[in-house]
Amino acid sequence: MELQEEMSPADVVLLLGSVPERTSDLTYWLDEDRLRYRHGPAFPTLGGLIAHLVDSATRIDGLLRHAHLDGQTTADVRVAIDPGHDQNLARPLQEALEDLGRVRRRTVDLLHGWGKTEWERTINDPRGGGMSLLELCRMVARHEMGHIGQIRNLSALLPEPQELGPTHTPSANGK
Repeated sequence: MELQEEMSPADVVLLLGSVPERTSDLTYWLDEDRLRYRHGPAFPTLGGLIAHLVDSATRIDGLLRHAHLDGQTTADVRVAIDPGHDQNLARPLQEALEDLGRVRRRTVDLLHGWGKTEWERTINDPRGGGMSLLELCRMVARHEMGHIGQIRNLSALLPEPQELGPTHTPSANGK
């Protein structure tokens, strides 16, 4: 499915539910040095990008729960989706991804129970106007899938690990 196509509620739930696992699959092998590596001044670190994704996803999940359970009709959607990129992971990567997975599973369970009326409910963003909860979830899914792509691309730019120990060159007789 192209993310430019109109996504159904089932498509949105599927994409949102896949974010923690896809992120974990792309990042399980990263150590602290790789999380802090910056390819260039205009590039975020992988740790910063992952921290942004975890923070944004957690804020959006909270916003969706408040809209559904508390009847909240106004929220600063743009700030929740894009809280900033200047952060680093405040806790170990695995712990952050496990928390994201736990929170997102609860949200996906909630979304599975929504009917047409709930998906069409409007939430008002003081900066962006009104949008349905389905439109909000579509925007979030596109945003998060974009970050999954960035994580994949930045991972590919990481330098190869360098062995700094002595090298052994075989002699003429192979030993």
